[in-house]
Amino acid sequence: MTGLRTRIAGVAAAAVFAFAGQALAQGAAGPDTVAAIRARGSLICGVAINSAGFALPDSRGEFRGLDVDTCRAVAVAILGDATKVRFVPNTSVQRFPMLQSGELDMLARNTTWTLGRETSLGLAFAGINFYDGQGFMVRRNANVTSARQLDGATVCVQPGTTTELNLADYFRTNRMRFTPVVIENVEEIRAAFTSGRCDAYTNDASSLASFRATQQNPNDFVLLPEIISKEPLGPAVRKGDWRFFDIVRWALYAQIAAEELGITSANVEEMARTSQNPDVQRLLGRSGDLGRSMGLSNDWALQIIRQVGNYGEMYERNITPIGIPRGVNNLWNNGGLHYAPPIR
Repeated sequence: MTGLRTRIAGVAAAAVFAFAGQALAQGAAGPDTVAAIRARGSLICGVAINSAGFALPDSRGEFRGLDVDTCRAVAVAILGDATKVRFVPNTSVQRFPMLQSGELDMLARNTTWTLGRETSLGLAFAGINFYDGQGFMVRRNANVTSARQLDGATVCVQPGTTTELNLADYFRTNRMRFTPVVIENVEEIRAAFTSGRCDAYTNDASSLASFRATQQNPNDFVLLPEIISKEPLGPAVRKGDWRFFDIVRWALYAQIAAEELGITSANVEEMARTSQNPDVQRLLGRSGDLGRSMGLSNDWALQIIRQVGNYGEMYERNITPIGIPRGVNNLWNNGGLHYAPPIR
């Protein structure tokens, strides 16, 4: 009887190993986004159409912003060059189909990480580059100081976003009525709000601040104090290519870790030469083989920091000018939520 049990256990184990081998073989034959990026010589990254602080062309037509820098960091990791990115602006309705179809390698577009999006759309979020929340904006001359005063209001809102659901939930919870004005195009919805077609405009608070910062008279508009949702924004990729997922995730964490360790674009070369801190040595590729474990050069993080900067530098360059304080987007040891897992 013992011999029979042993034979059964052996057959079961063989079946498990066979299944694992088959799964590995299938995985090896799956999508290889990194190879495609290297073959074409550029990363294709989906960004917002017009979002100051996150993705907006400057006077020379070059994209600038936090999401833009998130894409550039990935390009550095894979191609060694922050300029090797093709930015593809898209609407909130277009973004997921474009990523799913392979038109984009990754999406960094003020996109909220939710369970539904990750489980039903075939996407995986690689991290959080900005902690946000949904708010409301009104014209100053409306003399509205709280969202609780918006009962019966018309509210401008974009379709295909978590914003629609949050808006309905907020008004229903507070037993208030509203009339949505649903417009997909970001310029059209902002024009509708400024022209008085809607009493209020709702979006992520960062997007509202971005919009206000680009107006001729920013003080004509007021951000109401209520934040009605959690909106963790971050880069998304297609599920199934986990090597590319790892690179996108750890490129962001490398920038957060660099700020934690006091490594900046200005001192990264010196830190690589002189620091005896084991965490610094591992991050900058002076010890260990962490880069090669992802199919990258061991100085991948050093190059990201040299060319793009640490997370704090990205924030200061892109978000501070539109008037959003660090707050929850500070490091964990500075009262915020950003925290990099150990890079070792």
